[in-house]
Amino acid sequence: MNQSVPFNGTPLLSLIVPCYNEQEVLPEFMRRVLPVLQALPGMNYELVFVNDGSRDDTLDLLIGIAREHDYVRVVDLSRNFGKEAAMTAGIDEARGDVVVPFDADLQDPPEVIPKLVAKWREGFDVVIARRVDRSSDTYLKRKSASLFYKFHNTISDIDLPENAGDFRLMSRDVVNALQRLTESRRFMKGLFAWVGFKTAIVEYTRQSRAAGKTKFSGWRLWNFALEGVTSFSTLPLRVWTYFGFVTAFAALSYAAFMLIRTLIFGNPVPGYASIVTILLFLGGVQLIGIGVVGEYIGRIYIESKQRPVYLVQARYGIGERAGRGGH
Repeated sequence: MNQSVPFNGTPLLSLIVPCYNEQEVLPEFMRRVLPVLQALPGMNYELVFVNDGSRDDTLDLLIGIAREHDYVRVVDLSRNFGKEAAMTAGIDEARGDVVVPFDADLQDPPEVIPKLVAKWREGFDVVIARRVDRSSDTYLKRKSASLFYKFHNTISDIDLPENAGDFRLMSRDVVNALQRLTESRRFMKGLFAWVGFKTAIVEYTRQSRAAGKTKFSGWRLWNFALEGVTSFSTLPLRVWTYFGFVTAFAALSYAAFMLIRTLIFGNPVPGYASIVTILLFLGGVQLIGIGVVGEYIGRIYIESKQRPVYLVQARYGIGERAGRGGH
C-alpha cells in the first residue's frame, strides 16, 4: 500500500489516467492537462498512466512521455483487465496526498481540477465532479444512465450520486480506505460511495471526446450496470421469494375456484391451451429466477478464487520528482 510522499513539504496531487487504445488523444491530453496542473497554487503533482493492454501505440507514446517528464509514471498491465481494474492499479500506485481518477478522452475538462482542489482545501475528503449538461452524449445513453441511477438507488442501501462518474478528488484517508476493500469484481462508483467520508460536489459540463472512439458498447454498459446492481444489493434475490409467495397464493386461489366450480357446475372439458400457457409462463419465470441466483453464485465463485484484480507487466518512469504547480 503506497503512502503519500511529501515533496518539499508541499501537498502532492496524483492524477490517475487509465488508457486503452488512446494513441489518438494522448498528445492533446498532455497539451490540455499540463497547463492546468502547472498552475495549481501550492501543489505538486504526478501523472500515473495505466496501460490496460492497449493494442495500438499507446504504450510507446506513454513511455516517451515518461522519459520526457520526471513526474510521469507508466504502469503497464499484462493484459486488458478492464477500466475498473486499471483504475484500481492507478490508485494503488498513486503516492499523492490527494488522488484524482481522470479519463484520457478529455470529456471531463481538466479545468475542473482546480475547483476540486479548492474544495479539498476547505476540508472535504471527497469532491465529486457532477455533470449538469450531458448533451455531448446520445439521448439513449443519457436516458439509460438516468434509469440506472434511479433503479440502483431504489434497491441498494448505497446511493450513487446521479450524473457522477469516476472523476473526483479523494484524500489519502479515502484512498487508504479503498485499498482495504479486497473484492476482485469491482464496481468503483459503488466503492467510492461505500467508503463515505466528508463529501462536496462540483458541477461541470461534459464535453465530446477529444479524439478516438468510446470503448463502451451498449452490451458492455449493460453488463456494467448489472455488475453495479449485484455488487451492492441482494434485493433481486429477495424479489423471487416474494414472487414465489404470490404465485403460490394465486395457484391455491385458482385451485379453490376450480373445486367450487366443479362441485356446482360439474367437470367441464379442461382448456389445454390455458394449461400450456401457464406452464410456459411459470417455466420462464423459474429460469429467470435461476439466472438471477446464478449471477450471485458466479460472483461467489470468482471471489473464492482470490485472484488479484490485475497483474503488472512493467513500470516505466522513475517518478522521483514531482511537477511543481504555481506558487
